[in-house]
Amino acid sequence: MTRLGDIRVGQGFDIHQFTDDPSRILVLGGVVFPDSPGLAGHSDADAVAHACADALLGAAGLGDIGMHFPDTDERWRGADSITLLKHVVSLLAADGWGVGNIDTALVCERPKIAPRRDEMQQVLSAAVGAPVTVKGNRAEKLGSIGRSEGVVCFATALIQRMTNTSETDES
Repeated sequence: MTRLGDIRVGQGFDIHQFTDDPSRILVLGGVVFPDSPGLAGHSDADAVAHACADALLGAAGLGDIGMHFPDTDERWRGADSITLLKHVVSLLAADGWGVGNIDTALVCERPKIAPRRDEMQQVLSAAVGAPVTVKGNRAEKLGSIGRSEGVVCFATALIQRMTNTSETDES
């Protein structure tokens, strides 16, 4: 008889507005978009990495990104969100969880995601140790995102309890 391990799903969400600050660079999915304005935020404001981290933490019941990396803590000012995502994966592993995959939907009018999608997926997948997909979507000029005021990202993560392969099923 085959037994499935404990499987959980988590949802993540993050939103950031564009800033006029010329010192901010735009980072999405760990990839720099040099010809676009940056996003406002305490860390590097990588909405894709943040949504992935929140989805993983939620699936494992380990809180949310704000609990682990509060914007009131100066240690996280300007932090590389891929490093934060790797830390979240290590928290899951320490609690006995492995990542199955993460699927994201990045909604923005700019920049164009398709030309950099493969690079984003490679960076995120390497950080997580599992497949991460990125879908670029437009808000079709509706609302603040449609007016190019910022970006929003949704993520869904599948995690599975890691089992000791030396254990045997006695049933």
